Amino acid sequence: MNFTKHEKLIIAVNVIGALFFTVLFVSRGNYEFIIYIIVLGSLMALIMGTHKIFKYSTSVLWALTIWSFAHLIGGGLEYAPGEVFYKLMILPIIGEPYSVLKYDQVVHFYGFWVSAIVMYYVLKPSLTKNIINTRSIIFIIVMASLGLGAMNEIVEFGATVIVPDTNVGGYENTAIDLVSDLLGAVGAGIYLRYKYFKK
Repeated sequence: MNFTKHEKLIIAVNVIGALFFTVLFVSRGNYEFIIYIIVLGSLMALIMGTHKIFKYSTSVLWALTIWSFAHLIGGGLEYAPGEVFYKLMILPIIGEPYSVLKYDQVVHFYGFWVSAIVMYYVLKPSLTKNIINTRSIIFIIVMASLGLGAMNEIVEFGATVIVPDTNVGGYENTAIDLVSDLLGAVGAGIYLRYKYFKK
C-alpha cells in the first residue's frame, strides 16, 4: 500500500513511540504493558491495512496516535515515585471506591469517542446518500464503540491472568472504565449526528 508523506509521518511517530515504551517497560520489568504494546501495534497495523478501504481522515489517524500515547504514558510514566499516571486523580468529584475523576477515566472517555468516529468510517461505505433513520446508524456506531470497549476490558483481564501484579484494578475500575467508554461513545454519537447527519 502506498502512503502519503503525512501518513508515513504518523506511522513513524507510532513506531518510534512503541519502541521507546517497549524499552522502558522491559527495563522496568513491566511485562503487563508489553502485552499492550503488542495489542496497540496490531491495531495500528489493522488501521493502516484497512485505510485504503475506509479512508480514515488524517485527523482520525492522529487522534488514534494520541490515544495510543496517552495509554502508554498512563501505564509507563510516573507522576510520583511508584505512582503511574493511570492512578492520577485529576479532579476529586467522587471518592473511594470509585475515585472519579482520574487520568484513566479521561483516557477511556477520549479513546472511545475516537473509536466511535473510527466506527463511522468503517460503516460509511455501506451507507446510502439518503439515510432515513439516522438514529439507528448512530446507535449502531455507539454500540460498536462499546463493543471495542468490552474487548479492551477482556485484554486487561488477560493481562491480569498472564501477569498477576498489574495496575488494572478491580471490579469498580472495570465498571467505571465502561461508563467512561459509554460517555465517550455517546458524545461522539452526538458529534457525528450534527456533523454528518444534519437532516
